[in-house]
Amino acid sequence: KKTIQIQNLKCGGCAHTIKTKLLDLKGVNNVDVIVDKDEVVFGYDLEPTVLEVKQKLKGLGYPEANDDNTLLTKAKSFVSCATGKLSNYEK
Repeated sequence: KKTIQIQNLKCGGCAHTIKTKLLDLKGVNNVDVIVDKDEVVFGYDLEPTVLEVKQKLKGLGYPEANDDNTLLTKAKSFVSCATGKLSNYEK
C-alpha cells in the first residue's frame, strides 16, 4: 500500500474522478481518497506502478504535495472536479 499527499483536492467530485481514473491503471487496486487529509491511498503490484499513478494524478490536476502547482495544473483539477461531480450525480 502507498499513500501520496496531493494538491488541489477539494471535494468528493475530485475524489470520484481520482478513484475512477486510477482504477483504470493496470496493477492498481483498493484506491481510497481521503479528502480532508489530501491523500490518495492505493494498492499496487509493481514498483513502476507508483510512478505511473503519480503521473496520472498530475495529469488530472493533482500533483504531489512537493511538486510545482502551476495555473495549468490547477485548471485541470477544476475540470476533473466538475467531471467527478457530474458522473457522481448521474448515478
